[in-house]
Amino acid sequence: MKIIGLTGGSGAGKGEVCKAFLGFGIDSVDTDKISRDVTRKGGECLGELVMSFSGGILDKYGNLNRKKLAEIAFSSRENLDKLNFITHRHILNDCKRIILDMKNANRKAVIIDAPLLFESGFDKSCDVIISVISDSQKRIERIVKRDGITETQAETRIKNQKTDEFFIANSDYVIYNNSDYADIYIQVSGIYNNIFEKNTE
Repeated sequence: MKIIGLTGGSGAGKGEVCKAFLGFGIDSVDTDKISRDVTRKGGECLGELVMSFSGGILDKYGNLNRKKLAEIAFSSRENLDKLNFITHRHILNDCKRIILDMKNANRKAVIIDAPLLFESGFDKSCDVIISVISDSQKRIERIVKRDGITETQAETRIKNQKTDEFFIANSDYVIYNNSDYADIYIQVSGIYNNIFEKNTE
């Protein structure tokens, strides 16, 4: 089974790429969803986050206030590194379990949708790495709409993430998401053919 790592900056549009790959029968594992699962109330990961960032990241019910945590984490590289160090271990453990289940089910491939693929070190476990790139303004608009934050906050997130140049230099394939879904599907189709149709393994 091929493990395909899908990454890119916040707001690049990785979800649309996963949707296109699903059309070719390849499921994806959303590490953002796993992150929500491992940071639920009462979990070990949330306890570690509170110890590092204080109880101010919790709402009045003791659940994680993700917007508050993001505000603190993206305020400095040190805080972001601290957040990643705590969460990656828990997220990767869940990813490995899901991958094993899919392998046992004889799946042809699985996509690991991971914004922090390189930061987590999971890129080393991937057979193929695909990065999604998009213009900064489009990314800002998507982040603002998705997360309900200001343009300034969205810009701060982008500045604290890896550059397009990094993703291009460290990926097997790059998808440019500046148009529409039809354009993404065409790009995904070409990548799918390169990975599977031209590969006899």
